[in-house]
Amino acid sequence: MKIRTIRTSDTEPFFQMMCRLDEETDYMMYEPGERERTSPGLDLLRGNIERAVSGGDLLLVAETDSGEIAGYIWANRGNLNRTQHMAYIVTGIRQAYRSQGIGSAFFERLMQWAGENGVRRLELSVVCSNSIAVHLYEKFGFAVEGVRRQVMKINGEYADEYYMGKILE
Repeated sequence: MKIRTIRTSDTEPFFQMMCRLDEETDYMMYEPGERERTSPGLDLLRGNIERAVSGGDLLLVAETDSGEIAGYIWANRGNLNRTQHMAYIVTGIRQAYRSQGIGSAFFERLMQWAGENGVRRLELSVVCSNSIAVHLYEKFGFAVEGVRRQVMKINGEYADEYYMGKILE
């Protein structure tokens, strides 16, 4: 497995990977089939990838030996002067590739990038029942800062979400 920075040529395979991820887990924001495959949706994704490639954000993918994208981590920095020191993290790993150290590798690279780019605060949200992800985030020093009650509806049931953050010294 190779962890690398995303390329603009990855837009379509990255989109396809996110769609497959939506089908494999209840913990992502989108339900299966909800992502728009229309031009505006792909154009927005391409723009976000270009921002990451140009150095504003971090967007890494895990690539298999066969070239398939197995997962990603995305650190989206604030755009304003008062928020450029922080980044919101989104990550997802396809089911077949979980428990192989990809999440830890992503977060190690994230910490390195944050230190090199003046990012002082990292934050993310996670469904409270996603204990594997919560454990990973705590392993890397994230702490629960609050609970958002009934923020998502998953399979007809309301789910709470932890808001987690980490301050880098």
